[in-house]
Amino acid sequence: MPPAVIAVVGPTATGKSDLGIALARELGGEVVNADSMQLYRGMDIGTAKLTEDERGGITHHVLDLWPVTETASVAEYQRAAREAIDALLAAGKVPVLVGGSGLYVRAVLDTMEFPGTDPAARAALEAELGEHGPGALHARLAAVDPAAAAAILPSNGRRIVRALEVIGLTGRPFAASLPDPVPHYPAIQIGLDRDPAELDARCDLRAVRMWEAGLLAEVRTLDAEGLREGATASRALGYAQALAQLDGELTEAEAVERTQLATRRFVRRQRSWFRRDGRVRWLDASAPGLVADALRTADSWR
Repeated sequence: MPPAVIAVVGPTATGKSDLGIALARELGGEVVNADSMQLYRGMDIGTAKLTEDERGGITHHVLDLWPVTETASVAEYQRAAREAIDALLAAGKVPVLVGGSGLYVRAVLDTMEFPGTDPAARAALEAELGEHGPGALHARLAAVDPAAAAAILPSNGRRIVRALEVIGLTGRPFAASLPDPVPHYPAIQIGLDRDPAELDARCDLRAVRMWEAGLLAEVRTLDAEGLREGATASRALGYAQALAQLDGELTEAEAVERTQLATRRFVRRQRSWFRRDGRVRWLDASAPGLVADALRTADSWR
């Protein structure tokens, strides 16, 4: 028997979605999303959200939860994903958790409780972010929690605000809010990766194809639905650059190029996050026998 949960994790553009579908089909399971940006309704092209046809008849759970104006909540995602997994387990089906959002994967698979929020402190920090930009807040974070600052990009205002909020709430470093892993489910994590040069090329092509597929029109529609007011969604890869193009700040070529650069940087951070977890079993995503290798990896859990 496979473990209770099979997770397919790793950097963007490695082929996680296709492998997740293949494993679900072979094992009689269904897919549970662990991509934080696919939680937003209407954010389809830029997140590589699979269409119904591309899902090949495999049911996918925990997609399209929030409007683009909603600020992401790992705690809310955790509840939704675990409800889906528990329902699948009760029905005798194998949950296949698929995604590259490291904290979201951990929130599902491990025992984790998240600090609450302080609306007043959050509002003050977000106002400061809007007035002075993320650099000033990142410098403050570096002064009080160097480890957290090293792990968060200076441009990621949303995560910087959350880190400072948690430090204010708990009086402890932000990193201390992530305890050592204690499994919540029996699980096996299958990590996909590719040669870095090959993956960079795939990321670059993916950005080009996003614009070819109509990302700008998608962002124009979402802009009318409040995308700019969304603290999380507006900063997503491709979406921030497309908004800048709509504003005339970037040409299309510049928007694509900046998306390519940001995606390559994000891939390196994803790789670093998952490589730190010794429980992940790594496979070469370009191997011709990938599905068979993944099935053997899942079977080795017994």
